[in-house]
Amino acid sequence: MTSELLDQALVEEATKKSGLIWVKAAGAPAARAVWHVWHEGAVCLVGDGPGEQPLTGLAEGGTAEVTVRSKDKGGRLVSFLAQVDEPAPGTEAWEAAVAELKGKRLNAPDGEAMTQRWARECRVLRLEPSGAVLPLPDGSLAAAPVGSPVTTREAVPAGLPRLLFRKRKR
Repeated sequence: MTSELLDQALVEEATKKSGLIWVKAAGAPAARAVWHVWHEGAVCLVGDGPGEQPLTGLAEGGTAEVTVRSKDKGGRLVSFLAQVDEPAPGTEAWEAAVAELKGKRLNAPDGEAMTQRWARECRVLRLEPSGAVLPLPDGSLAAAPVGSPVTTREAVPAGLPRLLFRKRKR
């Protein structure tokens, strides 16, 4: 009983303090980084709409593996399984989750009208922890980056540091 309460406290405190979590839907090949809020014992997410984060593979009634990272160091703190629930727009649970998410949404293109857009075009999900925390993995779990047509920039010209850091004469 005591370890169960400690696990719940660890999950809640770590998730509240982290601005980013990794969510892997059941059957998905890889986890995806998402922003979230912790509200009433669950992780709340908004996405799958224009201008919002993708929530690919998270189906109502399914499960997901959630990994919480440290806000300062970025390392894995805790992983747990969660039950996915999608409250219907306009319900009390949806309104409560949206009120919390609205305060954390940065750079919303439509300001105060975003909650109506979320109701029309997006999904709001609750991921409620179900059970104990998962054991830490043995390996690093590092994965190769996803392929992209984007390239890195060229090397800095040799004379640029002298131009940027020279002392100005008066």
